[in-house]
Amino acid sequence: MPHTRSAKKNLRKSEKRRLHNRAVKRDIKTQIKRFLAALDGPVDQLQKEYNLAAKKLDKAAARRIVHPNLAARKKAQLARRLHNKTTGKPA
Repeated sequence: MPHTRSAKKNLRKSEKRRLHNRAVKRDIKTQIKRFLAALDGPVDQLQKEYNLAAKKLDKAAARRIVHPNLAARKKAQLARRLHNKTTGKPA
């Protein structure tokens, strides 16, 4: 346990940040699952889900909640699936 006032404050800040980061990561995972579920539906709905997922990934990467390379990799994977769906190629 922390002893000094500044250490106690840093503990409170880090706990608050940890909870916020977990919530953001959970939102990203949920949005990716929504995108994958929308693969069976119409293309316009799939495009909307992709845009939301890419936006959440970009914001999290900009704030360093997730690594920028992870965000780029996930966006590329989703974009590949979206492209295959729009062009009619098998997944």
